[in-house]
Amino acid sequence: MAASPSHPLPFQSGSKHIVVCGGGVIGACTAYFLSQNQKPPTSVTVVEKSSPACPASGKAGGFLALDWCDGGPMSSLARASFRLHKSLSQKLNGEEVYGYRAVTTLSVPVLSERVASSSASLRGSNLLPDWVDGETARPAKQIGTTETTAQVHPRLFTQTLLSASEAKVIKGEVETIIVENGHATGVVLKGNKEVIPADAVVLALGPWSNRLSPISELFSVSGLKAHSIVLRPAEPDKITPHALFLSYQPAPGAKMLDPEVYPRPTGEVYICGMSKDAEVPEDPESITGETESIEMLHKIAGTVSSHLKRDTAAEVIAEQACFLPCTDDGLPVIGELPGVKNCYVATGHSCWGILNGPATGASLAELILEGKSTTVDLKPFTPARFVNRRTRLGV
Repeated sequence: MAASPSHPLPFQSGSKHIVVCGGGVIGACTAYFLSQNQKPPTSVTVVEKSSPACPASGKAGGFLALDWCDGGPMSSLARASFRLHKSLSQKLNGEEVYGYRAVTTLSVPVLSERVASSSASLRGSNLLPDWVDGETARPAKQIGTTETTAQVHPRLFTQTLLSASEAKVIKGEVETIIVENGHATGVVLKGNKEVIPADAVVLALGPWSNRLSPISELFSVSGLKAHSIVLRPAEPDKITPHALFLSYQPAPGAKMLDPEVYPRPTGEVYICGMSKDAEVPEDPESITGETESIEMLHKIAGTVSSHLKRDTAAEVIAEQACFLPCTDDGLPVIGELPGVKNCYVATGHSCWGILNGPATGASLAELILEGKSTTVDLKPFTPARFVNRRTRLGV
């Protein structure tokens, strides 16, 4: 951490200026809900190392579920966020601007071709849409309705929220948090050492969060490398809004895989899976997919649907990978950092970042500006839980 600059903060009396570090979905949602506050007037600066939605927020599936996190601490966050997604879509014309729509969600077991070559009769199911025409698909089960599951285009959603916030976006990397008398008063950028004063600082850096000492000294954020491909079928009108959660066995006796397929209203189809623990690189733009994982996703896509066969029926739009931010206890970290007033963190959302972005941003904005969150009770997600854990472990 750096010492505070000697010059005063350049803010009008009563106004607030917040620096949000990170231009992914969590940072964009936080900036948006901060900007909605006018008492006192609040301005936001977003510092982003690469470009908005460059890493996971631009390469995610964008799947939304109302009740899939029920039964645990995530339930209230997910339910509040699902409702906020719907209201944001109505306010920001999400259907047209970033592909918000309700979807029917199916669980579909898919056998390997060798096993299923003599088992075509297993496919019969009136739940399967016509475009899921692979002979190896077994009967489907509905696991989400248009009332409980939906989707957005994650990159367009993130960019829309950031634009609607009217935040000032600066390309740069935060080197240190400026702290004076236990209060965060700004950030220093790497390279040019530019100082950006602030009334509060938000660290929404995904798997890069523990590059900064206030976080790394308290808890760890690891990265799960997830692969995906994006295809454009030759006949996109035939692809109905059905999200597919597959159980796929690539060969007899092989480990079952759980890829996901999300058609988008833009005419593209997103397929993801093949995740693994890996070291998070410094540069988010350097992340590339591994050939074996990408090829497996193409194999799965072509097995499930003739409309998704590479080269013959579908154009390849993207072959990519991203890192999902994960914490040791599997819960996101949302709240003020212990020992540093006005310094807040929001990270560790794993595969539910797009879903939980709105409730995270709304709750954090309330906490920063009003001292308490009313959208969601943030106690289960407080960074202070790691202080207690470290104390018990004698760290």
